[in-house]
Amino acid sequence: MDKIRKICVVTGSRAEYGLLYWLMKEIQQDPQLELQLIVTGMHLSPEFGLTYSIIEQDGFIINEKVEMLLSSDTPVGIAKSIGLATIGFADALARLNPDILVLFGDRYEILAAAQAALVEKIPIAHIAGGDTTEGAFDEAIRHSITKMSHLHFVTNEIAAKRVRQMGENPEHIFNVGSPGIDQIKRLKLLSRERLEQELGFKFKEKNLLITFHPTTLDDRPAKVQFQELLQALDSFGSEMGLIFTKPNSDTEGRTLIHMIEDYVAVHENARAYASLGQLRYLSTIAQVDAVVGNSSSGLYEVPSFKKPTVNIGDRQKGRLKASSVIDCEPIASDIVKAIYQALTGDFSNTVNPYGDGYSTERIICKLKQITNPKSLLKKHFYEVDF
Repeated sequence: MDKIRKICVVTGSRAEYGLLYWLMKEIQQDPQLELQLIVTGMHLSPEFGLTYSIIEQDGFIINEKVEMLLSSDTPVGIAKSIGLATIGFADALARLNPDILVLFGDRYEILAAAQAALVEKIPIAHIAGGDTTEGAFDEAIRHSITKMSHLHFVTNEIAAKRVRQMGENPEHIFNVGSPGIDQIKRLKLLSRERLEQELGFKFKEKNLLITFHPTTLDDRPAKVQFQELLQALDSFGSEMGLIFTKPNSDTEGRTLIHMIEDYVAVHENARAYASLGQLRYLSTIAQVDAVVGNSSSGLYEVPSFKKPTVNIGDRQKGRLKASSVIDCEPIASDIVKAIYQALTGDFSNTVNPYGDGYSTERIICKLKQITNPKSLLKKHFYEVDF
């Protein structure tokens, strides 16, 4: 590789940033690569903690900020936010003119970035395509980004097979594992005492970490499902420590945030945080007895701690799951039963199916091996022989 290659990374949420952190660090430190960084979505919102400041504290230079979030979590508000994001990314990418754009996952702001890059003829490297999550419109967004992308860094072999089924070139599909495991492998986690100081929370004898996002395709409103979860938590009484992380800026997300704040206000055993950051979040997983909710983290990262995940409802339906993941319906009695199973089971033999913690090195290696990124732009549909 003769000239320095410009690799542009987009991040729009706290969770995704944590998963991209080591990849960004490695790009930043590689003499053959230049890191360009676009920050968008919840990072720029006071409501979600203005987490772009954490990115800067971590030593990254933000090249572009794409403002796109309306103060609305209705379907119309989300659709308009996608439109604003597409306009913003069109300008940002034209100014930066990267050689390769790196996108992670399935959020709607990432869809906007992919749309802009596609028509501006910027090759896209997509991380974590090929998974399936039947309970949210993220499913369709993820597959759409796959079809707009040119390099596919999937987290498991089943996902790789799905990407091949979508007609993508097998030579451009790489099973690298989940970058989230890299974080667990590299970070020195906080002690229980230090974590208690940072959270302002005294752990109980038993504790749960709870993250519940809206199920955007479900017939039952998210607030109804979340009320079932709160009812289930009440049955464990004040001796159970409850740590909530607030949901993303999805449809109905603000409704759930208000419900969490109201619940925490009258339960001394509960605390809620807009953003824990990766170090505190992973340190909390290490200290609690189970993770409860419907976040992808419960499937991707938590099994590496050999801790149980109570996975509620259909939001993650279809994803590859470790033996430590306990599925249940969004009904209070089912959730109570699943939490009891989590608290009494033995999960010491759990194997994380999402890799070995060397995802970053594999991605960097492949990004540097592509001799002419522009040659990726014209794609041939590869037929799968069934």
